[in-house]
Amino acid sequence: MRPSKHKYQRCMVMAGGGFRFSYYLGIYAALSDAGKKPDVLLASCGGAIAAVIIQGLPDDVQRKAWVSSPEMYAYWCGMKSGPKASISGALGAALYRRLFASGASRIPDLHHDYLFEIPPGLPLPEAVENDNKPAVAIIAGKLLYPESDIGKPRGPRPLFRETVFCSERTAMMLHEMTSPVSEMHLPRSAVATHIATDTSIPIAEAARASVSDMFYFPCHHYQGSDYMGGVIDLFPIEIAHRIADQVVMEVKSYYDASFSLPALRAVLGFDGNLRLSKVMQQHAEAWVDTADMEKVLPLTQVEKKILILKNRIELVASQSYADYQQIIAAQWEYGYQRGIQAVKKIPQIIA
Repeated sequence: MRPSKHKYQRCMVMAGGGFRFSYYLGIYAALSDAGKKPDVLLASCGGAIAAVIIQGLPDDVQRKAWVSSPEMYAYWCGMKSGPKASISGALGAALYRRLFASGASRIPDLHHDYLFEIPPGLPLPEAVENDNKPAVAIIAGKLLYPESDIGKPRGPRPLFRETVFCSERTAMMLHEMTSPVSEMHLPRSAVATHIATDTSIPIAEAARASVSDMFYFPCHHYQGSDYMGGVIDLFPIEIAHRIADQVVMEVKSYYDASFSLPALRAVLGFDGNLRLSKVMQQHAEAWVDTADMEKVLPLTQVEKKILILKNRIELVASQSYADYQQIIAAQWEYGYQRGIQAVKKIPQIIA
């Protein structure tokens, strides 16, 4: 069976975003207003939440209202620290990963080694896929080892399989595709050679699986399988090209050397900044520059709070619902303006 030649016209890649994911709603609105509406959304991590909201609701007004709603605010207020969220423990683990853990030499504990817990019942609209709504494809990483193997030497075995939760049409196009983050492309990678697809999982479960993040949130269990987040392939430009003729991609900032990069090496084996460099050398019809996102949007709806006297790290939501609404509005506006800038630079290409 060969990949389908009936590709989508335009794919917007939603590469992460963390708690600032609402800026993707603004980018999508900007592309739509400029007549460049994507017909497929390829999402990972926080971007998966934005993708589900876009597909499930008919217009920007309702999407903004949903992400700004009291229900969403209440959900973020329910975030809490896990049993291992101590300052000393987190810093000690980060230092160990930076100095000693690389190449995924030992099988990581993604079930118990995390700082924060995600409340159940992520409030998302029902999936509605029709000709007026974009298709959605969500990335996660399926664990290929049992809990009993945690801590053992990895050897040459792969630990994860890049998995795309998507429609039958998208799955056909991804059939037998080699993962761009496998060892065939990145030295010491712990990712299996070929991508898997899943067309049966509910979209809310797919989004929940994608937002799992190593050492930050626990892996997600669903129907006998465990999944780590979309961080397995945070910049999936090759998948985007496989399923669409035109790609809208972000210019992202590089991983920090103290925390994120060592964590990636310890779990997935490869160098995240090498991967990002390879992505940035590839072609996209539009590049949306969000590399300064954390500087322009210093606040998110959930912030880490260091309690020195208690030796604890906590996640704290916006102090008031009004503050929360302002933060979401700023994220949306940031995305909209960056989307408009990207379209203006190359209108003759993506017209």
